[in-house]
Amino acid sequence: MPRLILLLAIGLVIYLLYRRAQSAPPHKRRGEYVKLVLGVALVAVIVLTLAGKMHWIGAAITGLLVAMRQLLPTLVRLFPALASLRGSGGPSQGQSSTVATDILRMHLDHDSGKLSGEVLKGHYREWRLDDMNHDQLQELLDYCQREDAESAQLLDSYLQQRFADQGGFQRQQQQTAGNGTSMSRKEALDILGLGENATEEEIVAAHRKLMQKLHPDRGGSDYLAARINQAKDYLLG
Repeated sequence: MPRLILLLAIGLVIYLLYRRAQSAPPHKRRGEYVKLVLGVALVAVIVLTLAGKMHWIGAAITGLLVAMRQLLPTLVRLFPALASLRGSGGPSQGQSSTVATDILRMHLDHDSGKLSGEVLKGHYREWRLDDMNHDQLQELLDYCQREDAESAQLLDSYLQQRFADQGGFQRQQQQTAGNGTSMSRKEALDILGLGENATEEEIVAAHRKLMQKLHPDRGGSDYLAARINQAKDYLLG
């Protein structure tokens, strides 16, 4: 009876971990599945060792491998040279701008003009917008409209670019960004994709380059164009 209870408990834990992996953002599911497999392997090794069917040295090696896998993110932070073990998959090395609201963080690649972003709050927290389908984005848009108008405008900029040829999303009523909206120096620099020591010439050049890609007259975003203008005005004010 105790063994049956133990097996049921182990099965329940594995099921819960599996459901957790399924509900994780797509770009994190692989890592969650790896943790699940390692956890199952560790439990199996412990059971075999207790049953006398596996030498303790094998169990110790398995436990060490699992511990090393769990500590890998910490080791990467301490020893950047180990980052190659985790693959590339990071953001583009080119210059980019970042605009954040209460619900979203959006990135603009200066060379391609492509928008990408991630969700900071709500049901789709930590999801990447590029991993979301049409229905999920519609649900997110509805949430933004209810909770934060600025986030809805920012998401609209992304939707109009991604679904330019497909339609299916009603364009938001654009409002002038910055009316009553405070901005810090760090936010302004992030929007223009500049460093802390940016010169006036660099600010003007970054603003000009971004406006060439995002000006509303060229099919760009009213909201992002207004934020870019606000950032330039703040830094040169």
